[in-house]
Amino acid sequence: MLRLDNEMFLYHGSYCEVAVPNLSKCAAYKDFGKGFYLTTSKKQAEKFIGTALKKARSQGIISEEQEYGVVSTYCFKPIEDLNLLAFADADTEWLHCVVAHRKEGVFPEVVQQINQYDIVAGKIADDATNFTIVAYLSGAYGNIGSEEADKFCISRLLPERLKDQFCFRTERAIGCLDYIGSERIWKK
Repeated sequence: MLRLDNEMFLYHGSYCEVAVPNLSKCAAYKDFGKGFYLTTSKKQAEKFIGTALKKARSQGIISEEQEYGVVSTYCFKPIEDLNLLAFADADTEWLHCVVAHRKEGVFPEVVQQINQYDIVAGKIADDATNFTIVAYLSGAYGNIGSEEADKFCISRLLPERLKDQFCFRTERAIGCLDYIGSERIWKK
């Protein structure tokens, strides 16, 4: 069962240190919507740095010469009651949530439901799984939302190999993160 425990360490990989998360700078159209994404896996955060560097370079945020990213570390200390939705597995509900946030107009009722939560947690659909999600959205596995397409897509994702992610969607949730520090991770 995916849990968010008091004093749990969480990691965020980026092109820069993030001592104070700012929701206004977070991108939309991610797996669980707009929010600040963290993981319990430092290796997963390090892996995401490559994607963050490519995006930051292409947008002119950093120079082409920057060869490092940063893993920022936080300790979760809940100071308020938070509304948490945790997907235990990469199942149909999880898949519908991911595609609803990646493509506007698909499963709008899911987006509306998710908006009531401070934190959404579940498996991460990363770069390795992106092709499968795109194929699902294009109808390559059948009609989006059909039982056949859902089952086939989930089987292709190899959900047992996917790491976790936590999307902190509200200021209340961000307020429960204590910044611990950061580490530069060099990439070529």
